[in-house]
Amino acid sequence: MTIQIDPIIDEPALVVRNETKSLVVADIHLGIEWDLYRSGFSIPSRMKYGLERILNYIEQTSPDRIILLGDVKHNVPQISWQERDEIPYFLSALSDHADVDIFPGNHDGGIEYLLPDKKNITVHPARGSVIEDVGYFHGHTWPDPEMFKAEYIITAHNHPTIRLTDSLGYAMVEQSWIRTRLNLPVLQEHFSSLELEKDSENWNDPELIIVPSFNELCGGVAFNESMHDDLLGPLFSSRGVDIDNAQAYLLDGTQLGKLKNIRKLEESKVRPRKKRKGQGSRSKERSNK
Repeated sequence: MTIQIDPIIDEPALVVRNETKSLVVADIHLGIEWDLYRSGFSIPSRMKYGLERILNYIEQTSPDRIILLGDVKHNVPQISWQERDEIPYFLSALSDHADVDIFPGNHDGGIEYLLPDKKNITVHPARGSVIEDVGYFHGHTWPDPEMFKAEYIITAHNHPTIRLTDSLGYAMVEQSWIRTRLNLPVLQEHFSSLELEKDSENWNDPELIIVPSFNELCGGVAFNESMHDDLLGPLFSSRGVDIDNAQAYLLDGTQLGKLKNIRKLEESKVRPRKKRKGQGSRSKERSNK
């Protein structure tokens, strides 16, 4: 059966259709409000708002499975009182509609203690696994090499965005989808014990899809301003992902083109901040003291 992968227009969520239908959401970061409160920002809990959004996705798509692609919770290494209160309720509400698969991220330590009882919820290994010829993992670890046999790999963790800046310095940041391929030579070096060769049973040249963050409070990484060393996770920092030829798409479906071409745009260049009048002379005075 042909795999069909479609984003929900104007939303950071995917629908994967194969033998069954899966709804994919990443980087929910429940409990981030508690962390912000400790930093001096008082924001009411947005758990119910987020749950309503996902329930709306479920109503639109009627999935058989809900895949939470890491960072369901926010606080590390501890579990906040907010997470203890909200996460079991959140997961229970989702599991009333479909089976739930959690692919834990770097923020999900201890999430197994927050699972509601008697619900169809599966926590997968951190390195991911394959479901119906699609590999899933959060992205903070090397992937399980079994995923290289899949047709697609779906990951998250980097919260991809595109940032464009006008001549006056005003910046517009938009969440984005990134679609690209892996760099086989890098993977061959890291997984040297495997026979990762073209046309071998261990390598299917999967397409990599990077999912934007569901929680807009988390911010994001501007892929058009980032190189491999700026991106998170060993697969990216090792240059195991072809960033230059990656295709970027906005949430409304607009295809922006390859990242290497977007970087050439005048609006895509990082502009230095202008010094205020007198700032340079004061700096010189301080350095001469």
